[in-house]
Amino acid sequence: MEFLDLWDLILSGVIRGGLYVLMAMGLSLVFGVMNIPNFAHGEFYMIGAYAAYFVGHYFIPDPFLCILVAGVVGFLSGAIIEKITFAPLRKYTKGNWIMNTFMVTAGITFILQNVTQATIGVNYHGINEYWGGSVNWLGGIGISVDRLMAFVLAMLAVLIFWLFLTYTRTGNAIRAVSESETGARLIGINLNFIHTLTFALSCMLVAIAGAVLLPINPAYPMMGLQPLYKSWFVVILVGLGNVSATLAGGLIVGLIEAFSAYYLGTGWMDVASLSVICLILIFKPSGIFGSKVRGVWEQ
Repeated sequence: MEFLDLWDLILSGVIRGGLYVLMAMGLSLVFGVMNIPNFAHGEFYMIGAYAAYFVGHYFIPDPFLCILVAGVVGFLSGAIIEKITFAPLRKYTKGNWIMNTFMVTAGITFILQNVTQATIGVNYHGINEYWGGSVNWLGGIGISVDRLMAFVLAMLAVLIFWLFLTYTRTGNAIRAVSESETGARLIGINLNFIHTLTFALSCMLVAIAGAVLLPINPAYPMMGLQPLYKSWFVVILVGLGNVSATLAGGLIVGLIEAFSAYYLGTGWMDVASLSVICLILIFKPSGIFGSKVRGVWEQ
């Protein structure tokens, strides 16, 4: 392999992995804070893609506005769904929380897919490009500006979210709830507010991912499946609920896929990722960074 080929693979893997980080971080957050295995995660990616499409196609074709609106729509959708599903479920569930929430999120998936099919249709809705053009690296490697900007915006969103969790009072409250709900309640944290906010932020992050990738992946009702299992690849790899390690996990999965596509073919990318995940589950079930998630084994 020549140097340019190697650099091209690394660059492709890093860009792919950066987008996986944005998709997976919200999924990891919800599992770590709320113990919810959110199998409707991909449908909020779909919501973000559709929101960006409608804003850009029917109103103002400004990429930043499209992405901003997608984030807001994702946030509001997540907050509403948490209030009408998980809040009452939390109130009345005495046990088996993990299984109950899994069934609820699976139901949300089918509802959102079928409502989208019935109202919008099954056709693809996308845009040709946000920014257009391409950039050459090292004199021979070309990358589209849309893909590069998607990576930059994904990393910016991840950075802002990390700063929010680390340096704000509300972010610290979310982290406190992830450590111990009982302790958080004793120091006066409103658990209902934190749960709703956490789920809404998770949906916002994946909706932004759907928006930034709209020129590459057009919107359609079943589009959430691939983002869902890519997110789970990352979350399982680093450890369930381990938000801080999601960055490394996304980059690892992206690099695995880039190299497997080069050596084995694009049809083997998921096989390679799943093979690594299976090995991790066999030899280190808690993930390569050894996450401990509150209450999972007690449920």
